[in-house]
Formats: sequence, structure tokens, C-alpha cells
Amino acid sequence: MEEAVAILARTPAALDALLRGLPDGWVVANEGGDTWSPFDVIGHLIHGEQTDWLPRARIILEHGEARAFDKFDRFAQLAVSEGRTLANVLDELATLRDTNLRELAAMRLTDADLDRRGRHPELGVVTLRQLLATWVAHDLDHVMQVSRVLARQYSDEVGPWRAYLRVISGTQG
Repeated sequence: MEEAVAILARTPAALDALLRGLPDGWVVANEGGDTWSPFDVIGHLIHGEQTDWLPRARIILEHGEARAFDKFDRFAQLAVSEGRTLANVLDELATLRDTNLRELAAMRLTDADLDRRGRHPELGVVTLRQLLATWVAHDLDHVMQVSRVLARQYSDEVGPWRAYLRVISGTQG
């Protein structure tokens, strides 16, 4: 738990440091088509704080496998964040995350609690431990996504160095 919380507690500040005060062009840029901008990602993380991680943890603790999780709308942020500023959504993410981590600590989860099982509507049986580990990996996935979206705005400008920049070229290294 301590290792998980160490990452979860840092995500809002890391994203804040990376994004706050950037010109709008950076914040609303995406990778084309239906991809998300950094602003969209922050909205998605907020929606997860409100409807995913702790609500699902409570369902596991209160109902086990008897009640499936509510389906998560991966695109709810597009409507919820409309008309808001980046500063506003960054502040909200930080506040929600702080509140949720305090609530998580108050649960005083034991190893037995972490092994309790719940039911995901698509994946089937999952444990609380897996849910919390996914919260961490989900954060890191979106930090990486924001970095990639920002870097790809300079795909052409880097010229031949593109071959060395995995964040732009997509190659593994």
C-alpha cells in the first residue's frame, strides 16, 4: 500500500508541474482523430476519482462478487470538463486525489482485505489488490500519454533526431 500511495499521491503534482501555465496549444493538442489532449486526460482522471477507484473498492468491501461494479464511462470527461479551465481541473484532481487517499488510509486495509474479490462488468472476478495496482498503473499510463502527446507536437521540428526519440517514433528501446 505504501508503494502504491507513493505514486498516487504524486500524480496530480507531476501533471500540474508539467501542464500548468502552458499555452493553450499544448494543452488541447492531441494525436489526431478521437485521441485525447492533456486537458482531456486530466478530466478522465477526475472522473476516475469520482466514479471508479474508491467506489469500486467500497463495492468489493461491502458486496464482494455479489454486485458487479458500475460500468465506467471512459469518455465522460469530454462533457464534464467542457467550458472549464486547465487550472480548474488540475486543482480539482489534486483535491479529489487527496480526499481519496485519506479515505483509502482510513480503510486500514489488511492483506485479507486486499485479497477480497469483486466483479468487473467486463473482466469478471478481480481482487481489491488488483484494482489498487491498476489505479497506480493507470496513473502512470496517463502521465506517459500526456508526455507523448506533448512530445509529438514537435515530431517534424526535431528533424533527424526523431529516430532517437521513442516518445515520438513509438519504437521500443
